[in-house]
Amino acid sequence: MDPAAGLTYSSFFLKTKMLAYILCTALAVLPLMIYFRNPYFLKDLSYTFLSIYVGIRLSRIKKKFYSILDRFLDKVAEHPHKKFIVYEESSYTYSQADRESNKVARALLTHAHLKEGDTVALFLGNEPWFVWIWLALSKLGCTASFLNVNIRSKSLLHCFSCCEAKVLIAGADLQGAIEEVLPTLKQQGIRVFILREHCHVDGIESLSDKIQMESDEPLSRQLRASINIKSPAVYIYTSGTTGLPKAAVINHEKVWIRAFGMTFAGVRSDDIVYIYLPLYHTAGFLLGLYGAIERGTTVVLRSKFSASNFWNDCRKYNVTVIQYIGEVMRYLCNTLKRDNDKDHKVRLAIGNGIREDTWVEFLERFGNICIRECYGATEGNVGFFNYGGKIGAVGREHFLYKMACKYALIRFDTEKEEPVRDSRGFCIEVPRGETGLLVAKIGKRTPFSGYAKDKQQTDKKKLRDVFEKGDMYFNSGDLLKITDEGFIFFQDRIGDTFRWKGENVATTEVADHLLTVDFIEEAKVYGVKVPGHEGRIGMAALKLKENMDFDGKAFYQHVKNYLPSYARPRFVRIQDALVVTSTFKQMKVKLAEEGFNPALIKDPLFYLEDNKGYIPMTQELFNCIAEGRLRL
Repeated sequence: MDPAAGLTYSSFFLKTKMLAYILCTALAVLPLMIYFRNPYFLKDLSYTFLSIYVGIRLSRIKKKFYSILDRFLDKVAEHPHKKFIVYEESSYTYSQADRESNKVARALLTHAHLKEGDTVALFLGNEPWFVWIWLALSKLGCTASFLNVNIRSKSLLHCFSCCEAKVLIAGADLQGAIEEVLPTLKQQGIRVFILREHCHVDGIESLSDKIQMESDEPLSRQLRASINIKSPAVYIYTSGTTGLPKAAVINHEKVWIRAFGMTFAGVRSDDIVYIYLPLYHTAGFLLGLYGAIERGTTVVLRSKFSASNFWNDCRKYNVTVIQYIGEVMRYLCNTLKRDNDKDHKVRLAIGNGIREDTWVEFLERFGNICIRECYGATEGNVGFFNYGGKIGAVGREHFLYKMACKYALIRFDTEKEEPVRDSRGFCIEVPRGETGLLVAKIGKRTPFSGYAKDKQQTDKKKLRDVFEKGDMYFNSGDLLKITDEGFIFFQDRIGDTFRWKGENVATTEVADHLLTVDFIEEAKVYGVKVPGHEGRIGMAALKLKENMDFDGKAFYQHVKNYLPSYARPRFVRIQDALVVTSTFKQMKVKLAEEGFNPALIKDPLFYLEDNKGYIPMTQELFNCIAEGRLRL
């Protein structure tokens, strides 16, 4: 062998080896460099793959329509004997749920004469019947309209004009509420069924006995043959639960988008999901129940939230996934500390509205639970998901989502309660780190269906000529902020809506109700902050009619009859005149800032004492509230 050739070969080998070492070192160091530059890189990458997966699935669902009901039936075939619903001491498998809903569907087909496309109002709390009836209506191709069980009188009747429901199905415990409006329901020709075996009230028909008589054999798919991805799946009432509910139209496409929330959060088929939030709301039904069906999990259903029984339930049923709203986490943190606070199997919490301090306290007390905070309105066309786990954030920006949904934060004048526009008349996008109003472009991929039979309120949520002539954006009504890291933080609500006890309260609708009281001439309703509480609580500034006094008992009876508990003004301020702007718009910002401290306010103040009525607001009462000794 030529010595020169051997030397060349050896040199080549050494250079190759050196290059290999350099390459390996670079590959080893690269992840660290990326991490230091972006600590959330791996989470961003994981979310990218998950978004592509969900996008492909959604595309297939649109191409060949496949409903959540179809998903449920596939899960029945896949694991018929797996527990689907656990309620108190009873449990129901996927197969049992299927058969029970078949019986309900046949009873409604026979006695209510339902057909594809009909709308049925469901006035029922959290119990298995809710699930069976919804499944039954889906099998008949009908749309379910979910009524808040707290609404009464005018609000209850209004629901039927919203969605044109011809049939009402109510829980046995709500018969009294139905009887209050029964004369009007009968005049309108609405069929009323109640979940009892016998009912002797004229105009109300028993349903339980009829269900028991029916076969549990499967129903023909032809009964729902014309339903497609754009067909309305459910009506969920939003904001207007304060008096005049607005029915948000949720079609099958939006249903799937909400249901995939559990997928994005990391829920697995072997998880056990705890649902105590109302099924008539978006969180409990679309994210909770629909999401559980999409994943094929077991659902532990509770009639209502109980802080004292929460963790006992989680231990008893081996719960691994919980849902929450911000107040719930605080209620749990406010319970008496116990040695077994971390003795549970909960690994994941999904919800919205948790404050940063509560988030930290919850983790310290109850252990290493992954909290997945999200953001979105029932009727909205935009939403965010905090997959990065940043404490306090409601979401994180992602380039794929921004390509699919064109949203922006625009400058907003909180005094005038309107977006700020430039010299050309267009809105101004705020820079990162600055608070702005969230808007999202309305288009084919991000539609806004609005509210059923309420064009005025639907149009109110649309902003036109935002960035160019002729464009249209959904107005979320929320002020958000995006940090340099790309995390999204909720700041506040604007305008005529504030949030209390997990409910949106529309101030104009509450004020309209107050104006029907005979001694009130003018009413201004707004939300005020309370130390240690999420959101804002209702307060009303009133101007009384001439020579009339404030009657606390009569006022309490009125709000009790017409408003759910969370919408009733907790504080009342009597003023000689209500200040307005030069354009006669009510000025609420200053009132909200002044709050309800009698040391600062010379006007007469009243406080709504639980189940008693309005009493004079004292400094002692204020101190008790401010110091947390009196919970609201």
